[in-house]
Amino acid sequence: MDEQYVLCVANEIRDQLVGLTPTNWLLSWGIEELTATVFKGMPSLKMKVKGRLWAHYVIIALDEGVDYYEIWLVGGKEKPKRIAYDVEFTQLGEIIDRAIESGRNKAEYEDFCEQERIKLMGA
Repeated sequence: MDEQYVLCVANEIRDQLVGLTPTNWLLSWGIEELTATVFKGMPSLKMKVKGRLWAHYVIIALDEGVDYYEIWLVGGKEKPKRIAYDVEFTQLGEIIDRAIESGRNKAEYEDFCEQERIKLMGA
């Protein structure tokens, strides 16, 4: 796959993710690096994250056949796990946040955030 094309796709994914995801979500993921790559034959953006629920890599891959994204969790001792497919660009942030940071129980996550706020700011 052409290196320049992969870089363009990865840049577009990054721009969509950053442009449509709340900044506090992005910051909570602890993103350390963003890399253009090819994953399973698809042009992709690879992010190293340190989320509350997942602290390895997230890969957003463009499935050119359907023009939608796949989202994968990669790293650690587990084999790569696809957490979503046929994802529109408007859904990227929400799906990733649920998988690596907030989880499915919103009340539990809000309680966690409040406890963190108290640690940082006091009561």
